Amino acid sequence: MLGGYQVLAADFHIHSFPLSWGVLSPWDTVLEARRQGLDVIAVTPHNHTWVAKVARWFSRRSGDPMVLVGEEIHSIAYHVLAVGIRNTIDWRQQARSAIDEVHRQGGVAIAAHPIASYSGYDMEAMQKLDGAEVVHPLGLRNDTFAAELRQFFGRTPLTAIGGSDYHFGPMAPDLGEMGLCRTYVFVRERSEQAILDALRERRTVVYDREHVYGDPAMIQLAAEDGRLVKLASTGPEQNFHRLFSGISGVLGLLMLILASSNSRGRLD
Repeated sequence: MLGGYQVLAADFHIHSFPLSWGVLSPWDTVLEARRQGLDVIAVTPHNHTWVAKVARWFSRRSGDPMVLVGEEIHSIAYHVLAVGIRNTIDWRQQARSAIDEVHRQGGVAIAAHPIASYSGYDMEAMQKLDGAEVVHPLGLRNDTFAAELRQFFGRTPLTAIGGSDYHFGPMAPDLGEMGLCRTYVFVRERSEQAILDALRERRTVVYDREHVYGDPAMIQLAAEDGRLVKLASTGPEQNFHRLFSGISGVLGLLMLILASSNSRGRLD
């Protein structure tokens, strides 16, 4: 609790197996998020929502973390995280119309790793966005990308978001560990609606190695307390289970491909 708000640790950019280039199953994704001390996650498969719905189903029966149904709208000129939606949003449209659909479904729209190569964000789209990933593994490993993320974030008032873009964990060091880039969300109650409201009202704090982003009042509360800074500096827990789960996921995917190939051979 800080200043009358509950502070939740969140990662709003997580991919899961299958069909989203992730290796953890939806249920193991929930368990891994719990091990990393996350209170809420958004599962954001590429251009569909059904894996996220499986993860939410499991979390509601097993306990924390809370899972928000999401989608990474994965287009050529932009990537948008649609968080708190109900149904899949078509990627074959302009960014501004995709964002409108996110809002029609009651969700929030977050620009995913918006480096300079993404050209789909015109002024209208920028004005409709709710937030942007200003802290992302790309920026932690590349100063040019870090500057581009900050530049995008500064184009218009946006909610500060840290997202790990979790896919493969320790088997793919160029992508983020779950919880590596996390968002501290200041909510009035522990509910999905309260989280979405906080994101719309920009009540977040995000840290990288040298900077802090977010609502100035929330940043001040966090600085006076000191605990969030210490938590942000520790990084995600490293453990054998994540490596084992990742390897198991890859083996499972290979077995699925082999089984499909054998089945086609028999049909031929």
